[in-house]
Amino acid sequence: MSRLDVPQDIYTSIESEISSEASPVGIDAKKTHIILLHKLQEIEARLKRIEAKME
Repeated sequence: MSRLDVPQDIYTSIESEISSEASPVGIDAKKTHIILLHKLQEIEARLKRIEAKME
């Protein structure tokens, strides 16, 4: 798995949250947003673990 691969269940979940039939886009902005949101979730989880260890 490359660093930008998103597990299918997470991809589908985020995709359903950000998809819009009323907003056509010329690039694959949906995939870009899904990747970014997934990575932000990973960072958030990592920060929570670090913060818990520091308490």
